[in-house]
Amino acid sequence: MTSSFQVMLDALPTLVQGSLITLKIVVISLIIAFIIGLIAGLMSASVNKFLRAVASVYVDLIRGTPLLVQVFFIYFGLPVFLDVRISAETAGILAISLNAGAYIAEIFRAGIMSISNGQTEAARSLGLSRYLTMRLVVLPQAIRRMLPAFVNQFIVSIKDTSLLSVIGIKELTQSGEIIISSNFRAFEIWTVVGIFYFIIIYALSRLSRMLERRFALK
Repeated sequence: MTSSFQVMLDALPTLVQGSLITLKIVVISLIIAFIIGLIAGLMSASVNKFLRAVASVYVDLIRGTPLLVQVFFIYFGLPVFLDVRISAETAGILAISLNAGAYIAEIFRAGIMSISNGQTEAARSLGLSRYLTMRLVVLPQAIRRMLPAFVNQFIVSIKDTSLLSVIGIKELTQSGEIIISSNFRAFEIWTVVGIFYFIIIYALSRLSRMLERRFALK
């Protein structure tokens, strides 16, 4: 019988490939999610009631439904409704982006609201427009305070990519399932899969601590 170590060693190439796909999806999704979250967060903090309402509907809709339902809706529902073809990877990226974007929007809103009105009023009294006040005074301070929350959401999104295995994306979890279906060595394979996730998330956590120290508010 093949040793556990050999089973793990044999699985490494496939799991490394799955990890790269996971990282690719996460990086693309989080870039998009950050943009969505910034826009929705600014809308939530806007004085315009219509913009606040639109952002609120988006955030409540996403946060009020499971990610798995969102994945199925985008991959199976949208193509039928729009009469288009969406690849599994595109659907996965869209689902993770929209889901993470809603939570990042709330992080932005809370961060922006945490900056005292006095600073905003002082900037406006110096002649800065609302746009410049937000860009030069509010956001730089807010983003520093939001770093821990951002990293936490990034970690959650990395874990969420495991759900994309249900639509056939060969990310890390799906790669593990494929290997297990051929060698039936679940203990060894899931151990290695867990180690891969731990390494990715631990590296991100360490990076976040470095950034927190680098950009800590004095």
